[in-house]
Amino acid sequence: MMDLHDKTVFITGASRGIGRAIVLRCARDGAKVVITGKTAAAHAKLPGTIHSVAAEVQQVGGQALAIQLDVRDELALQAAVEQAAQHFGGIDVLVNNASAIGLTGTLDTPARRLDLMWEVNMRATFLASQACIPHLKKSSNPHILTLSPPLNFDAKWFAPHVAYSISKFGMSLCALGMAREFAADGIAVNCLWPRTTIATAAIEFNFPENIFRASRKPEIVADAAYQILLRNSRECSGNFFIDEEILRTAGVTDFEQYAVTPNTPLYNDLFLDERSAS
Repeated sequence: MMDLHDKTVFITGASRGIGRAIVLRCARDGAKVVITGKTAAAHAKLPGTIHSVAAEVQQVGGQALAIQLDVRDELALQAAVEQAAQHFGGIDVLVNNASAIGLTGTLDTPARRLDLMWEVNMRATFLASQACIPHLKKSSNPHILTLSPPLNFDAKWFAPHVAYSISKFGMSLCALGMAREFAADGIAVNCLWPRTTIATAAIEFNFPENIFRASRKPEIVADAAYQILLRNSRECSGNFFIDEEILRTAGVTDFEQYAVTPNTPLYNDLFLDERSAS
């Protein structure tokens, strides 16, 4: 049975939420996890730092390297990847999780917010992949997993928040192209997106409270990510996975365990055409 024991997993935006959940799921296999994020000291409103997550990793049997990183800084990103590869002897998995959100219309999106979303979402995904690929080529089962949606160019997903949509689909387009570009190297490049909204700070601060209560916990995305990362990289690339569908394929039937509020109708995430969440 394949696992992530002794595999090096580099994750962006890993101090809380989905990133943290993926870190801890990988660490339970004994993975060597590189925890990157901007938060190195406790935040007044947001729980978790790269160091608190590193401590959690060690508690569940993994090895941790915490690196403070602003993914908009190209040189710092390259340096973090090199530090990680040197510290752990390589990189087997990159998870592009860092993301910025701004659900504003065209006239209400200032340039600085546009730049933030483009740089944290598409640009950082591209540059992190670029920096990790030389190391991934040396891995026996290399994966890039990006937290971005299936490509869906229905205008209804762009009109309310053009800038955000472009930046998230930019991440997905990176995966689409890189999956083909690096197929001969055996590097799997896939995307993962949740069926429902996930109870993270992004949902808490950008959506009404009732949507937060109708969300699932980050652990559902982490469990789905784990299933993807176990797959043969030469046989699993160029896919746009949905968390619930991946877990059903893996035999999971109890989805109430992931609900923030059990027995509450769930709220479908952005960019997905209507399909029921169970």
